[in-house]
Amino acid sequence: MKSWSMVLGGVALAGASWSAQAAEIELEGNRLLVSGMLDGSAVQRFVEQLGSGRVRTVVFEDSLGGTAEAAGEYARAIRASGVNTEMKGQCHAACAYAFLAGKEHRFGRGFQVNGLLIPVAARPRPEELASRWRGEEAQKTLAEFTAAPAEPETAGAPRERWQPGHGVLFTSTPTLFGRVYNSFYCDGTQGHDTSRCELLSDADPYKLGVLTP
Repeated sequence: MKSWSMVLGGVALAGASWSAQAAEIELEGNRLLVSGMLDGSAVQRFVEQLGSGRVRTVVFEDSLGGTAEAAGEYARAIRASGVNTEMKGQCHAACAYAFLAGKEHRFGRGFQVNGLLIPVAARPRPEELASRWRGEEAQKTLAEFTAAPAEPETAGAPRERWQPGHGVLFTSTPTLFGRVYNSFYCDGTQGHDTSRCELLSDADPYKLGVLTP
């Protein structure tokens, strides 16, 4: 796999030290801040806040994952309320799908490196990249991770297919000349050294619908 920069690797290593704490929710004006794992523990409060009509933007900050079931619940609440989403720092797996449910979804400004890791079962083909995370297609992709397995002993239970470090990673890095955007495929074997991920060509997050203008 192609390496690109020690910056991304350093960010990943820093992320490895974050604690896997449950989601924390805080309302600041018309912005609802969400951090931590989307494990379902704060879903009810999240839905209630969105139902109040006061929230205009949901901001995910340093959320390194969660369960597929919780991802679906957060995404449905966001979609139903029609709010925008924003992410700052790292937003992986469950967080990524909730983020994509926003009417408009953007990376936050500031000096932090932003990294959105969208889990995939296999490396997307070039033709898939153009539409995979737009609207209904994003929901279909999420359904792949929440579908019940075929085995009788586990039928009806959510199938967790989030694989740590496996997916398409979209990054935004601040520089003196503005932000630089890159896209990578990480197969999971790189561990926390995401500088080993494969750089994807022609995968601008704005063109792919992962970010909105």
